Amino acid sequence: MEFKATFLKPSDTSSLLDKDNAIDHTSFVYNRFISQSIQTQRQRLPIFKNRNHILYLLEKFQTLVLVGETGSGKSTQIPQYLFEGEWPLQIGICEPRRTAAISLAQRVADETGTILQRDTVGYAVRFDCCSSKPKIKYMTEGVLLREMMSDPLLTNYSVIMIDEVHERSLYTDILMGLMKKVLQKRPELRLIVASATLDASAMQQFFNNNKSDDSKLNTSVIMSVEGRQFSVEIYYVNEPVPCYIKSAVDVAITINCKEKPGDILIFLTGQEEVDKTVQLLLEYANELEQSKAKLRVMVMPIYGALPYHQQLKVFKKAPDGHRKIIVATNIAETSLTIPGIVYIIDCGFVKLKWYNMETHTDTLMILPISKSSADQRAGRAGRMRPGKVFRLYTEEFARNLAAMTPPEMVRSNLTYAVLQLKAMGVDNILKFNFPNIPPIENLRSALETLFALDSINIHSELTRPLGFYMAEFALDPLHSKILLSAADFGCSEEILIIIAMLQVETVFVKPSTGTGNLKARVQKRLFEVAEGDLITYLNIYQGFIQSELSQGFCHKNYFSYMSLKRVVEIKRMLEKTLANYNIPIVSGNKTTNNLCRCLVTGFFPNAAYLHRSGVYKTVRGDIELFIHPDSVLYSVPQPQWVVFSELVHKVKLYMRDITVIHSEWLIELAPHFYYKTTAID
Repeated sequence: MEFKATFLKPSDTSSLLDKDNAIDHTSFVYNRFISQSIQTQRQRLPIFKNRNHILYLLEKFQTLVLVGETGSGKSTQIPQYLFEGEWPLQIGICEPRRTAAISLAQRVADETGTILQRDTVGYAVRFDCCSSKPKIKYMTEGVLLREMMSDPLLTNYSVIMIDEVHERSLYTDILMGLMKKVLQKRPELRLIVASATLDASAMQQFFNNNKSDDSKLNTSVIMSVEGRQFSVEIYYVNEPVPCYIKSAVDVAITINCKEKPGDILIFLTGQEEVDKTVQLLLEYANELEQSKAKLRVMVMPIYGALPYHQQLKVFKKAPDGHRKIIVATNIAETSLTIPGIVYIIDCGFVKLKWYNMETHTDTLMILPISKSSADQRAGRAGRMRPGKVFRLYTEEFARNLAAMTPPEMVRSNLTYAVLQLKAMGVDNILKFNFPNIPPIENLRSALETLFALDSINIHSELTRPLGFYMAEFALDPLHSKILLSAADFGCSEEILIIIAMLQVETVFVKPSTGTGNLKARVQKRLFEVAEGDLITYLNIYQGFIQSELSQGFCHKNYFSYMSLKRVVEIKRMLEKTLANYNIPIVSGNKTTNNLCRCLVTGFFPNAAYLHRSGVYKTVRGDIELFIHPDSVLYSVPQPQWVVFSELVHKVKLYMRDITVIHSEWLIELAPHFYYKTTAID
């Protein structure tokens, strides 16, 4: 196939050598590709020569700001150094993604020769926690926040390590603000803040609890660790590409035809783009198989919603005569290090949540990446040997990129964050010490939503028992309000299923062929109902249970078996939480009226009506919305009133997970939020 993008080689790529941060050897599968013993591997890591220095600094300072370059080994080795140093309590390592926490724990368990989830190494992620108290505990940031609700001073821990700080997720910033307070109360506790693309001086000042200018009195210190990085050549397009999906496929094919063996990693923005690209590349792979080409390809997707066992496939070595082409979202930017990657194709964009003040909801938007993210992506190519990066944007575009990605704290819906802080005793949110102060409008909107949900009172205090119960759930407050209201409507069993289904990205499998897509659509219609997507999810789950959790049922109807199994697990865990509150589990006897009314108790802020112009508009803000093409309501007569779970921003604003309602329910169930008026033209 013709090479349709002309690339320019820049004169200097040295900036890549010190601007990447990655989780080292993320999976036990990686062991198969390493011939040396584990002990030899550990000693060869760049961080090994800094072992004693790190332990010394942690003895002398409360906070260590560790700038660890790519391949240094910080994520796997520092916890082991602390374990070997016999720190008395648990060692907690926080990761921004569940995939990273699980795979890192497995790697460290292998290195220590222990069984995962036993006494030495374990992990805890949402809806999946170890029953024991392992000495080294990998976890997501949200898990640690929930632990702080019951143990504000983290008395079970000697050391906390917050990894991948450069991602600046919402939980990262909240954790750093809370840890600053905890460190003042517990002088013996130690904190490690680890990253590569990080303003280390600003972070040191943030955690320095002594206000004196005397550096000897500082409670925080900075340390840099060299990484293990090979040279990387970067190429740009001469002219902007009209479609980066097609261009990525073209470049991947050209690399396979003209470049030396080595795996390819393609960065795209989201699951839909990944699936589309995989479909195109599979067609190319089939052509190579039929022609018995000398170097054939294996095409693999990876994104956050992909089941963990399928994510592990990308770590497997390709068979002889094959090259892996991995199509990924930004999950592979820092949270996963895939062995064998030599070539990177970077689309130059990323999908980020951005809070829309008009709709009062988070909207997924596709935006240009930052320079920091571009360097992170490029660094994937230089881990094993010299690599090449093909950027599907011009050099001028690259120069105009923002230096860093805006922290999630300043661009997200803060409703859940504020609820968590309230549960931890932070009375005045405005005076909380955030690393980056969020917009006051976002905080005000969060407080208004929580008040409308009856989780806080007029004095901004958590209500009893509803507010405290809602804070206990690791759920969006809108979801937890619905769950806690379900018993009053006699449908808690059905609501448990619906809320559990909303915790996975999707339960639908998108076939790679047009015929397969048509068959999947026909099968989906067997479960669709006029009440909308959420009741359809209920039918799918009940069909899965009636099939006795059959894989054949999922294959026949184009559902994801692993996603539905995950829903079953989540439902079971939510049931236990409800049981702790003595909330009865009752069934609505297959009636949907009360079920839809119950959904309104939480989703009432997300109400929309069909305007006479033929488009939907939000009741609050009068914003134009459209039904998502994947919705069961997309191809049927449009209902007059709906509530939705989330918005997706593409060319238009699309509503997802929609439920049909009656307008009078809004006034009945949320009279403090809506009132009836007469429109005057």
